[in-house]
Amino acid sequence: MAELWCLWHLLLTVVVAVVFIAPGVVTHPAHGKKVLAKKVSQLMSWTKRDRVMRMSETMFYHFVFDAPKNYSVIVMFTALHEFSSCVACKYAAEEFQILADSYQHPGAFTTKVFFAMVDYNESPEVFEALQITLVPNFFHFSAKWELTTDDIYGLRGRDIVADQMAEWVAERTHVSVRIRQPTNYHGLLKPAILLALIGGLGYFLKWHRKSISCSILCEFLTLCFVILMTSGQIWTYIRGEPYAQRDPRTGQKHHISKFSHVQFAAETYIISLFNMCVTLGMLLLDKATTSRTNVIKRKMMCLCGTCLVAIFFTWLLSLFRFKIPDYPYSFLFD
Repeated sequence: MAELWCLWHLLLTVVVAVVFIAPGVVTHPAHGKKVLAKKVSQLMSWTKRDRVMRMSETMFYHFVFDAPKNYSVIVMFTALHEFSSCVACKYAAEEFQILADSYQHPGAFTTKVFFAMVDYNESPEVFEALQITLVPNFFHFSAKWELTTDDIYGLRGRDIVADQMAEWVAERTHVSVRIRQPTNYHGLLKPAILLALIGGLGYFLKWHRKSISCSILCEFLTLCFVILMTSGQIWTYIRGEPYAQRDPRTGQKHHISKFSHVQFAAETYIISLFNMCVTLGMLLLDKATTSRTNVIKRKMMCLCGTCLVAIFFTWLLSLFRFKIPDYPYSFLFD
């Protein structure tokens, strides 16, 4: 197995060397400087918008292979299409995004290194030219037109985590990247929701002590418990679904999956909250019709209940429409 690994790297080095040397064209120094400045300016513009640049075949050959070049490019070769079923690619893309985001912090960013991504489903010719058959894979393309086995991120003794990739980048480019992990709000969300519920209940009972035996409170708490138990939280826990997922193309974090067969942990909380608000609205409407209180209070309960049902039930329908485009019903927020 070790002999095959070394043979593959040797063959890859020869192929890349041929690709590097073949397009080489001698140009005037002044023209070369203008071309280089234009390439760096374009890379800077893309990097400010997307920390990890999504490169097509043309972009890859122009900015990574073609001269002139005085910068290094760290390229992740992956297959993120939903039909590729590459679970490791999604996790690796998140870690690669953390690495690129950490590099963008003040004091760390320079024009010596850029981060890019090439997807097999978009640029299979690049994979064929470099004879890449395994994904995810990470390459370092230096400014010296050299590619060695050390320029390929080996998984022997390493994991695909941002910290270890940062060490490899520092070894190859001499540029230090301090990893800054994104804030994990998942651990704070549950205690915050619990404290809010307890505090709200305590405040409510403080001013409505007789309401502890009120039927509407018991009905609401009972229905909230049923909603929590049927929200799908256990299903997401068993399947190991993430709390949220970052889009490798834009770097934005999504709390709702666009696929009907996938549900993030945050999505279960959102759906539960919507259902609870609809439940509260229905209970207020029922209370407004059966209560013997004065007319003003009954009108206020009726208005609040109608707003809760209309708004949050509309959001539920729009969420279903987002996950299933063929869903026939949606009113607002499409």
